[in-house]
Amino acid sequence: MADELEVEKRGRGQPPHKPSDEQRNTVRTMTAYGIPQDAISAVIGISEPTLRKHYENEIATALAEANSKMAQCLFQQAMNGSTAAAIFWLKARAGWSEKFVNEHTGADGVPLVPPTITVNFVRPSDSGEPSGEA
Repeated sequence: MADELEVEKRGRGQPPHKPSDEQRNTVRTMTAYGIPQDAISAVIGISEPTLRKHYENEIATALAEANSKMAQCLFQQAMNGSTAAAIFWLKARAGWSEKFVNEHTGADGVPLVPPTITVNFVRPSDSGEPSGEA
């Protein structure tokens, strides 16, 4: 009976993890979407160290692959006439920016002169008609 128990024992810990193609795809996709590794390992049913050990390549390349696909899509939209996509591309990739200039001088650098406003006060006459005196 003791021999039977020893045969059933596997030793310490869990049996070695063997990633399937489906699990590799899940890790790649979740990593590309920005899902944290603790959540990915919970979905796969393994520890974070096991995730990093067995899915090192998927974790290392998923973000770059996703960014590449997104850039391709954005570029294609810009090339097909999307103004918003073209503006975004130029700002993000070509260093373009919107500049707002507040000038504190007039044309050709001449100081701004505020307009002159003249106010004339008139004393009313006893009859209610303006007297014309200043």
